[in-house]
Amino acid sequence: MSLPLDYSGFKSLLLVIALPPVPMLLLAAWGGWRLKRGRCWGGWVLGVSLLATWLSATEAVGELLSRSIGPPPLLSPAAVDALKGHGDGAVLVLGGGVNRHVPEFGAGAPTRITARRLAYGVWIARRSGWPLAFTGGIGWTATELRQPEAEIVSRVAAEDYGLPLRWAESSSRDTRENAAHTLPLLAAAGVKQIVLVTHEAHMRRAMRAFEAEAAPLGLRILPAPTGLLDDGLTSVSDWCPSTDGFERVRYHVYETLAWWAGR
Repeated sequence: MSLPLDYSGFKSLLLVIALPPVPMLLLAAWGGWRLKRGRCWGGWVLGVSLLATWLSATEAVGELLSRSIGPPPLLSPAAVDALKGHGDGAVLVLGGGVNRHVPEFGAGAPTRITARRLAYGVWIARRSGWPLAFTGGIGWTATELRQPEAEIVSRVAAEDYGLPLRWAESSSRDTRENAAHTLPLLAAAGVKQIVLVTHEAHMRRAMRAFEAEAAPLGLRILPAPTGLLDDGLTSVSDWCPSTDGFERVRYHVYETLAWWAGR
């Protein structure tokens, strides 16, 4: 299905409006305006929206959002060790974005999300003995990129981790295309089992896409989520705004919207 030429810009605009903290700030502005016009309930709207802005940047709310959808099961070290000796598997890392150019490296580099997934994927690959694969091209909204994610990650995996990718799929633009483009490639190479590495917030959507593509190919998908927390609720700092909390809440809201949109 063809998409309009301005799809990426339209999607970016919708995300700006829908993701925290913009909805809360817009609500706060409206509440302040109503309060100024003598509507006492405008003060309540203003106060609630400011509280929501605070909470939307906390690890605690991110953890509650994770628990509300049911976090994916952890792939324990013992389960990874049990993969040894099975020669029909592969570890597949899903791309989560790259930076086009990082001055200190003089080249492109994975974002923090992709770097964490790659580090976990490398750990599983080394511990299990399974080959490593990566999927990620140039996403719909990554209009500034000139080099697919997979090309940048291939270099990082080989140079920084000393573990070259066995497969690097570089044409997909979203999660559904990750599955559609990568699984036939792996199945043709004789792979029967795939450890799927992505963030816990993304895993539900990723498994929906990958299991739909895997069934006709006879592939087994094992989820390997990263980004999980032991607790995230009991510390005072969990309820205080932080960079990690802000990113986690935004990520969960984004994934919820993407789940509803079927992307």
